[in-house]
Amino acid sequence: MSVFAILSRNIKWRFHNRVTIVMTVLQPFLWLTLYSAVAKETMKNAGIENYTAFILPGVIVLVSFSVCSSSGIMNYMMRNDGSFYRVLTAPVSRSAIVLGQLLEAVLCVLLEVAILGGVSIFYDVRIAIGAADILTLFFLLILMVFFMAGLSCGISLLLPNEAVYEAFMNTVVLPVFFLSSALFPADNTKGILRTVIYCNPFTHVINIFRDFLLRGKTMEGRFLWVMVLFLFLGSVGYLWALYRLRTYHEFYR
Repeated sequence: MSVFAILSRNIKWRFHNRVTIVMTVLQPFLWLTLYSAVAKETMKNAGIENYTAFILPGVIVLVSFSVCSSSGIMNYMMRNDGSFYRVLTAPVSRSAIVLGQLLEAVLCVLLEVAILGGVSIFYDVRIAIGAADILTLFFLLILMVFFMAGLSCGISLLLPNEAVYEAFMNTVVLPVFFLSSALFPADNTKGILRTVIYCNPFTHVINIFRDFLLRGKTMEGRFLWVMVLFLFLGSVGYLWALYRLRTYHEFYR
């Protein structure tokens, strides 16, 4: 029950700070409109007819990055107004606090991805899968968000203030995003760059989403491998956030 209390508290914070929702939705819309408009002619020469549909999976990952980063900001704001410390001293388990925060990030990402998917229809994006496949992809998305939100939560409990946190997240997130298959076919790359891209776990999520979106299916073996990978990474993210919260609580106490 305490998990839902923490979840409700975090949702209220999100709606009291609607700018976090607006900005995370606005950013991908700009990518869909501006970047796809600039690059689509070049990509047509590379054999990609609908570049907006091609980059949509990458934009979904970008939305997830933004939401999870803002979850870390929430910790700083709640520490500044004292509510974070009231939760720490309340009879609530550390695991419930972490799960409540991660689930809030999951709900926010699912909402924004649903909005993004609906708006993408106006960009001639046609989703080639049924409801069952969409639910499967949502489960993979949830595992990915657990990983990213857990890391963000743990990092926010490690770094001293919002300025350092935002600088660190921007330094990490943008290279991870660009060094993936989000904006261009990774098959065209060679050498060290190709190795780095394929070592990026988000490349494989994006490729799974893209396969389903454009072709309605993907290789079953690859899909199961990616699911197992992010089940492990999601667990790592949760355990990291839990460890940092317990360490922070011991220091605070």
